[in-house]
Amino acid sequence: MAKNKDIASVLAFEKKLVPSDGYFYGTKWNDKEQSSPLKLQEKSVRGTISNRQKAAVQNDPAKLNAEVEKANLQRVDACALEPEQDTLKLHFTLKVLGGLATPSACNNAQFKQTYSAAVKNYIEKHSCYELAKRYATNLANGRFMWRNRVGAEEIEVQIKALNKGAEQSWTFDATQLSTRHFDHNDEQVHSLADRIAQVLSSESNHLMLEINCFAKVGKAQEVYPSEELVLDKGNSKNKKSKILYSVNEQAAMHSQKLGNALRSIDTWYPEFDDEEATAGPIAIEPFGAVTNLGKAYRTPKEKQDFYTHFDKWARGEELQRDEDEHYVMAVLVRGGVFGESDK
Repeated sequence: MAKNKDIASVLAFEKKLVPSDGYFYGTKWNDKEQSSPLKLQEKSVRGTISNRQKAAVQNDPAKLNAEVEKANLQRVDACALEPEQDTLKLHFTLKVLGGLATPSACNNAQFKQTYSAAVKNYIEKHSCYELAKRYATNLANGRFMWRNRVGAEEIEVQIKALNKGAEQSWTFDATQLSTRHFDHNDEQVHSLADRIAQVLSSESNHLMLEINCFAKVGKAQEVYPSEELVLDKGNSKNKKSKILYSVNEQAAMHSQKLGNALRSIDTWYPEFDDEEATAGPIAIEPFGAVTNLGKAYRTPKEKQDFYTHFDKWARGEELQRDEDEHYVMAVLVRGGVFGESDK
């Protein structure tokens, strides 16, 4: 347990990977230069009753028939390519920032000193390359396409560094790079990782990347922007049951969803080696939370969570494994508020 004089009750870190929203366009695989923004379409559909019923209804055919006869009316948003288009284009930008050694807020000078020393130690030892390689891989393999990646015949990712005087470009065949591991020996991935690592290791540099991803999904096929979280559902039958995200009427993907995909690099959690239990690489989170599986893969009880590692590491103690240091640094790249109670 830290002594009171060691505690930083105010402690925050700015995120170092800053994606924009992603914008959806429709195009043709053989003519990628010509594209048009995709708009949302509203559909009104009459669905069937398919949810679980009470035992009294299930066991009484007459009651079940009465339920089935009820109209399940729904208003939903949808998004699809035009009839002549066979390819989805997703466009976004990504800013990479340096300055990991300096918290954006810290109210304890002694803690700040030991923390900064730990970060500089890590950078000297690893140069942030392991993290950068994983971020670069998630850009190259198109993980950020989420559901749009599934069933795509071809996927091409074009990345440009826009920094004045240091322009560079990379092109990847995303189908050749796995989303289950990071053991790729691809020269272009290494080249992109070098650029990202240089910035993460720096005090104040930045890298601006422009990403265009093309997924050949088929003519007129449905595509999948982000879905909005509707908190006030109410009881009105006239309200939409699914609302998709758009910006100025153009279908789009939340920057948070893109960021989650890019930071899905945690293969260091305890269950990853267990083939039956593994969820594959999971997003970097303080407790290894994967909400769609309803599970935290890094628990304080097992001493594998961020705070257990960070409290030791930031005060000058060495962690048992390099992988634990990579994980702690990745959480700092993610950013957040990590102040400790002084009570």
